[in-house]
Amino acid sequence: MTTVAAPRSPALPRSAPDTTRARLDAAVRSGGLVALWASLLLVTYWWATGGGFQDLAGWATGLTSTGRLTGLLSADLVLVQVLLMARLPVLEHAFGQDRLARMHRLVGFTSFTLMVAHIGLITWGYAAGQLTRTPAELWDLTVNYPGMLLAVAGTACLVMVVVTSVKAARRKLRYESWHLLHLYAYLGVGLALPHQLWTGQDFVSSTGRQVFWWGLWIAAAGSVLVWRVALPLWRSARYGIRVTSVVPEGDGVLSVYMTARRGARMPVEAGQFLTFRFLAGSGWTRAHPYSLSAAPDGRSLRITVKLVGDGSAALRHLRAGTRVLVEGPYGRLSDRARTRRKVAFIGAGVGVTPLRALAEAMDYAPGDAVLLYRFTGSPLFARELQVLAAERGLDQVLLPGHRRSPGSWLGAGIGPADDLTALLHWVPDLAERDVYVCGPEAWAEDVRRTTEAAGLPADRFHVESFGW
Repeated sequence: MTTVAAPRSPALPRSAPDTTRARLDAAVRSGGLVALWASLLLVTYWWATGGGFQDLAGWATGLTSTGRLTGLLSADLVLVQVLLMARLPVLEHAFGQDRLARMHRLVGFTSFTLMVAHIGLITWGYAAGQLTRTPAELWDLTVNYPGMLLAVAGTACLVMVVVTSVKAARRKLRYESWHLLHLYAYLGVGLALPHQLWTGQDFVSSTGRQVFWWGLWIAAAGSVLVWRVALPLWRSARYGIRVTSVVPEGDGVLSVYMTARRGARMPVEAGQFLTFRFLAGSGWTRAHPYSLSAAPDGRSLRITVKLVGDGSAALRHLRAGTRVLVEGPYGRLSDRARTRRKVAFIGAGVGVTPLRALAEAMDYAPGDAVLLYRFTGSPLFARELQVLAAERGLDQVLLPGHRRSPGSWLGAGIGPADDLTALLHWVPDLAERDVYVCGPEAWAEDVRRTTEAAGLPADRFHVESFGW
């Protein structure tokens, strides 16, 4: 372990950061949670007023009634799931990609489970509660009811997405393959719409229900078309971003420098990430998310990437002048989330890239910012970090070596002290800071547990993890 102390220059004025955006984001998070539960309660109310509880008195009618309820809840959550990952700026700013991804995964598996329950219960109920008649009833529903063949195709798409989203399956797939398969979720959701509107009386039996369901469908579809398709294309055309150079950083890492056309101003903040498509070779159709490794100036971008997959390995062959399509910026690992004067950055490996950009761009007095950086081999940006220490007063704690044990986020050369003791030794006032973390997902969770044990409130732990 190496500690690099910043030279002490006269203290700068220490004003509290502007928390306006952070407070707005907190309000959006609370409002979003209220809206989610309100929608679930509303569809449950409609089920109840449609005879849902009365139908529970009989076996067959009870199965059908429960199937109706699970279908309504599943349909609601499926559309919420689409909205969560539609890159809506208001949600991106309030939650950040890490939290949205976790919510998306939870809502997705819940909606899928409810959908399977809906299929089984409704079919069993229509078969008069007799299991032996259920297969024949399922066949009859599929071939004779309007929209059911499309619904079956949509269900198959969703099954494929869910199966490939299980962690054991994801580990065996390339990111590019998984991402392509995951896009079938949109097709699955779209194919279910005719079935619901043609055969589901719970969806169309009143004006209020029609407004609710059509409004939710339009909001989900419109959000995807605007924020995932139209806006990225418009921004890419407007900015005209091109590669200016590719610079090896050592240890299988390189930096890609890009510049927008003269006069273009990109609304990007340090710590955020974008997804990039480099128009060179056959891989341009697949977007890859990379964090900025230098504070953006509105026109210039730099990403620093470890060459671990097909997409990243292709970056070494980029030529100056290559056109770049971008989506974003995304992520909440930025000054937007800051609520305290003091900050701590904790990174591992190439995860130091957005933290280095934040350390460059943020406003802080000497000694008010500290970087804890675990790495193997040689540290990235060693010279740049030294400059930040000398010019900005960034304190640094360098933690070389592989993780010393499962459950620990520290390097092997730290010594016998446990993670919490070591962290509080380096940053005694951690609970009074905002903490920014970037690194592998499991490693970042270990950091989260240690900071919680140190007394850090959960809303001041800002994380961006990688590894899918």
